[in-house]
Amino acid sequence: MKILAIEKEIESVNWDVFENLLKDEASRIFELYLSDSLREIYFTENKTAVLILETTDIRTAKILLDSLPLVKSGMIKFDVMELRPYTGYERILKS
Repeated sequence: MKILAIEKEIESVNWDVFENLLKDEASRIFELYLSDSLREIYFTENKTAVLILETTDIRTAKILLDSLPLVKSGMIKFDVMELRPYTGYERILKS
C-alpha cells in the first residue's frame, strides 16, 4: 500500500542549532529507504518534507514515521493518508 506523508512543523524552530538531530534524521531516513519502506522523499519550496512510503497498512506507516528523530523530539508530525489507484480511466474505457 502506498502512503503519502506530509510534514507539519509543530512549532517554529531554528533548525541551525539542531545539526546533530538533523544528521540522526537523515540516517534514519536512509535506513527506511534501504529497507524499501520509504520509496520517495521530497521537499517543497517551503522546505516541507513529503514522503511516499510502501507499507502493509497505514498503521505501519505511522509507526515508521514515529521512529524519526524529529518526530520523537516533538518538532514535527505528519499528515498521513493512503494513496489509491486512479479510477478515472474507467470512464473513457467503458464500451
